[in-house]
Amino acid sequence: MFMSWSIIGVGWLSYLLLSPFSAASQNKSSNEVSVESGRSLGSADAPVTIIEFSDFQCSFCKKFWVETLPKLKEAYINTGMARLGYRHFAILGKHSEQAAAASECAAEQEKFWEYHDQLFKNQGGLAFAEAKLKQYAGELGLNVEAFGACLGTGKYRGKVERETAAAANLGGRGTPFFIVNQRPLVGAQPYSVFQKMIDEELASQEAKKKTKCRREWR
Repeated sequence: MFMSWSIIGVGWLSYLLLSPFSAASQNKSSNEVSVESGRSLGSADAPVTIIEFSDFQCSFCKKFWVETLPKLKEAYINTGMARLGYRHFAILGKHSEQAAAASECAAEQEKFWEYHDQLFKNQGGLAFAEAKLKQYAGELGLNVEAFGACLGTGKYRGKVERETAAAANLGGRGTPFFIVNQRPLVGAQPYSVFQKMIDEELASQEAKKKTKCRREWR
């Protein structure tokens, strides 16, 4: 599912995405938008950053995972051109929140992305009941006892809530939605749409570099 979202001032959006959030007075939810604060794929030096706000129960999020993400990995992420940051946007109820927390528990054992894939692969019905979440952990070779203890404490509930709030604060009204550098992109768009935006960002940055070089040589 995805819906339209309200327009946000570019300056404020830029601040949220690029600020180091070092000041104590910063809104804690804003920090969840920084690519450094969550799970990411790709080089830290990549010129393009894609922030994905997603819900493991969302069928359109799965569509992105199945159809578009593999192509993005091959063309941009694995080649150092783009970095993907994953953020929770758990808006479809208790099981969404529980699945999001479970992925963080898997991350404690350095299996976030493997668990992320397992959740999307098994999406549907009662796939995110606690017993199932533990089952997936076992299938991936995690320490199930430690995983269950993590899940039982609810220690990541606050993180999931903060990231979900950050998505809403940025104008998110449905899942998935993305920010490509400072530009919003709503819904499970086809690869060609991401490709166009990323190539535009790369071209823009290359043009800025050339302009800077010309000025330095004057």
